[in-house]
Amino acid sequence: MPGDSLAEKLANLEKWGYEGIEFHGNELGGRVDEIQQACAQSSVKPSSICAGYSGCFLDPDPEERNLAIEDSKKILWAAGQIGAVGMIFVPLFGPPRLPDLSPYADQIELEKRLIVEIAKDLAETAAANNTLAILEPLNRYETHFINRLEQAVEIVQAAGDPPGLKIMADFFHMNIEEPHIEESIRAAGDYIAHVHLADSIRWLPGYGHLDFRPGFQALADIGFDKYMALECSVPGDPYEDLPGAAEYLRDQMP
Repeated sequence: MPGDSLAEKLANLEKWGYEGIEFHGNELGGRVDEIQQACAQSSVKPSSICAGYSGCFLDPDPEERNLAIEDSKKILWAAGQIGAVGMIFVPLFGPPRLPDLSPYADQIELEKRLIVEIAKDLAETAAANNTLAILEPLNRYETHFINRLEQAVEIVQAAGDPPGLKIMADFFHMNIEEPHIEESIRAAGDYIAHVHLADSIRWLPGYGHLDFRPGFQALADIGFDKYMALECSVPGDPYEDLPGAAEYLRDQMP
């Protein structure tokens, strides 16, 4: 977002037709007062926190796992303080890091067991802070593990459907992984607590070939009433492209 201060960024967002702002989780705890004060003076509110933790949830080194967990708990506390829907987390990027222990369990099975236990822990912290831990599926080129909405839902269900744990739907990743975006959204239903928007080339919506209308209709059909955040490149002048994107997206909505 362009702007020399958070207040200026919020003013631009409000002027351009946006209702929320997504923050990165890095050093978020030290910005709680700043964010609370700025958003109290604006109609634009914190929508979500995108990661920002160190370590890796599915690393064989327990110190790396604990670093990711403890960092995430701090971010979840901050998310609750600023009123964000939740913190987005990804189990890991790239190939597996855990060993193959076949025939006891292969790498995928170990990853599933471990992330379920970690998700339970994060969900408990999230619920205590009136926010959510939001599991994000990524496309196959960014991770080998949890690529589709149904796979993320399976993890939440295996964790016991705790109130502090949900999933998110990212149109860029779904464009690669989901055979029918709208059907996957309807199947996931109210497990979806957040949405990321980007076109097929990960530029602002309207610059690629992705048709958002069926997915938006599916979100309306399941009663989705939370935020959708832009996670994409701005190819031109943001003072022109960002208000244009807001107008374009509203034209795609039912």
